Amino acid sequence: MAQVLAGLRRYQAMPPQAPRASRPLVASCGNVALRDYGNGRGGPLVVIVPSMINPPTVLDLAPGNSLLAGLAAAGLRPLLMEWGAPEEAGLAEMIETRLVPLLAGLGEPVALAGYCLGGTLALAAASLLEEKVSRLALLATPWHFSGYGDAAAAGLADWWQSAGPLAETLGVLPMDLLQPAFWSLDGDSLAAKYARFATMPDGPEAEAFTVLEDWTNTGQPLSLAAARELAETLFQNDAPGHGNWRVGGRKVRPEALAIPILDIIALRDKIVPPGAALTTSGPGKPLALDAGHVGMVVGGRAPRMLWEPLADFLRS
Repeated sequence: MAQVLAGLRRYQAMPPQAPRASRPLVASCGNVALRDYGNGRGGPLVVIVPSMINPPTVLDLAPGNSLLAGLAAAGLRPLLMEWGAPEEAGLAEMIETRLVPLLAGLGEPVALAGYCLGGTLALAAASLLEEKVSRLALLATPWHFSGYGDAAAAGLADWWQSAGPLAETLGVLPMDLLQPAFWSLDGDSLAAKYARFATMPDGPEAEAFTVLEDWTNTGQPLSLAAARELAETLFQNDAPGHGNWRVGGRKVRPEALAIPILDIIALRDKIVPPGAALTTSGPGKPLALDAGHVGMVVGGRAPRMLWEPLADFLRS
């Protein structure tokens, strides 16, 4: 415990990182924006949908460690969705009134890739857009929420029982209330990483740790409606996995999609366990990676393990 607290104190004392430069705005709808990471080049469009829970910066974390830069170098034109400040809407409403209009407004069929909860939202959007989406890649995406297992479900239910009333009072669910939900899924790893950081030498490794932790511990609040839908409709009732999740007035049925789906699963993922993946009981082609939830995107093996096969699929 002393070493964990020493690592935490060291992290708190680290200087803030310089923010990455903002990319050109392609389109916006409400507070949601699409930004161009194609470096001024052409190429097939691919829209990347991040989670609403943490900032999208993990997809462009640092020079030399950027999934978006990797996709651009592979000849694609990646457009990153930024959710922006919370709006008074639930997840289904944000898909219908923000994500779908932005994608339809591009005027051509696009490939979609979603990370974590962003993949869940992207799949629902694809079911509404039909021929306007050419293919879909899911990165560490939960769909069968019952795949978290009974122990995790009980922990998340306890978390919402305590966080829900506070969110009701505040009108939103801030990151400080949301983080304990993820800690409950893998508390041992949380302690272990700070214990390691306590003795990590100064240099690039310590700087990379700080950049990643800054991403982990920041983010816009979730609207109250989105938080409730996440906690109750998705985690508690597993509406997507049971075929009961309604978006745009109709149930989302992945099996009805007539497009290629690549379901990329991180086998050491504690945030989205492999049992929650779409292809455990649904359409698509699974690609299993020996990685964790974040390491699959930004780890030292990520370019070969994830970026390259993802680019191959998206430009096929």
